[in-house]
Amino acid sequence: MRNVDFSPLYRNAIGFDRLFNLMEANTAKNGSSGYPPYNIEQQDEHKYRITMAVAGFAEDQLEITQKENMLVVRGEQKAQEEKNYVYQGIAERDFERKFQLADYVKVIGAEMENGLLHVDLEREIPEAMKPRKIAINGKTLIEND
Repeated sequence: MRNVDFSPLYRNAIGFDRLFNLMEANTAKNGSSGYPPYNIEQQDEHKYRITMAVAGFAEDQLEITQKENMLVVRGEQKAQEEKNYVYQGIAERDFERKFQLADYVKVIGAEMENGLLHVDLEREIPEAMKPRKIAINGKTLIEND
């Protein structure tokens, strides 16, 4: 595992401390599991979809929560009777997968289809943050679409 030192970047990038902290935290995760597998799809400029393979889980065994910029998907298997497997290749374990969301991204819906959990996200930029043109004389504002 290679260690990356982001400290030289702190001198030249003002206000990006949070971004560098996130990158350092992600490089420090060396024991993170790849279960369950997932895809992140960008559907258009402001819409995204996370698709997770959650075969074996029912809708009532999954929990999706968003708190501030963190999306957490949990799956908890119900206790089942003890089975005597000759070979067990299907994972039957609980999971918790966390996704760090950018500012102004919120969950707009979720659905299950054929063992796949789809979580739809959308970035809603507030009007105050959208670009706008300012007339040179400084008296009138021209809205930019």
